Amino acid sequence: MNAHGKLLPYWLSAPGVLVLLALVALPLVITLSLSLYPQLPAGGVGDQLTMVNYTDVLGDSYFREIFLRTFGMAALVTLVCIAVGVPEAYALSCLSERWRAVSIVIVLGPMLISVVVRTLGWAVLLGNQGVINQLLLASGLVTEPVKLMFTLTGVVIALVHVLIPFMVLAVWASLQKLDGATEQAALSLGAGLPTVLWRIVLPQVIPGVLSGGLIVFSLAASAFATPAIIGGRRLKVVATTIYDEFLSNLNWPLGSALAVLLLVIVLVTSLGLSRLIERRYKQVFQ
Repeated sequence: MNAHGKLLPYWLSAPGVLVLLALVALPLVITLSLSLYPQLPAGGVGDQLTMVNYTDVLGDSYFREIFLRTFGMAALVTLVCIAVGVPEAYALSCLSERWRAVSIVIVLGPMLISVVVRTLGWAVLLGNQGVINQLLLASGLVTEPVKLMFTLTGVVIALVHVLIPFMVLAVWASLQKLDGATEQAALSLGAGLPTVLWRIVLPQVIPGVLSGGLIVFSLAASAFATPAIIGGRRLKVVATTIYDEFLSNLNWPLGSALAVLLLVIVLVTSLGLSRLIERRYKQVFQ
C-alpha cells in the first residue's frame, strides 16, 4: 500500500474529528480555562490564574451538600432503573417477534417526546391536586395529599421514567447474544429457573447492566430540566446550581468550576465502578 492509501483513513475521519473538537473539546477547554480565573468584585473576570473557585466549592458545606444530593439521587435512579429495566428487557427477549417489536416501540415511545414535555406531565401527576393524589384520596389510603412535587422522591420518579429506556436497550442488546439453547439445556438437566437466571442469564447480561447503569448514572447526575421543574428552586442539584451561577449570579468562573468538578466526579465514579464491577464479575461468575 502506498503512502496515499495509508493516509486515506485519516483523511476520511478528519471531518468528524474536526466537528468533535469544535463542538465538544473546545467548549470543555474554554470552561476549564475560565474556572481558573477569579471573579472581580465589580463584575467581570480577572486575569490572574487562581484555584480560588475550586477551594470555594470544596470548602463550602453548601456546595458539598448539593454534590452529595446530586450523586445520591443519581445512584438511587440507577438502582431503580436496574431493578425495573433488567426484568423488563428479559421479558422483551422472551416475547414473539411480533409482540417484541410492539413492546420496543412502547419502550422507546417516550424518547420521541421532549424531556421537558414529559417532566411537565409528571408535574401534573405529582401535584397535590394531581391524578396520583386524587386516586390515593379516593381509595382511602391517605387522608391528605402526599407531597411529591418539590421533593427528592418526585425527582427520582420522573428521572426513572425519562432514563429507563437506556437501561432496557442496553440489557436487551446483551440478551440478543444469549443462546436460548443453554437455558433449555440447564432446565432439562434439572436446574431450577432461579439457578438458570443466576448462573446462565445474569453473567451474560452483566456487560449490558454495566453500560446501561453508567449511562443512566451520568445522565441523572447531569440532568437539569427534570430537577428544575419537579424539584423547584429549593431542591438544588449541581446542574441547576451551575445555571444559577452563570445566569443569575453572573459568576461564570464559579459556574465553570462547578461544571468541571461535576464532569471529573462523573468520569472518576464511572471508571471506578466499571473496574470494580468487572473485577467482582470475574471473581463470582468465572
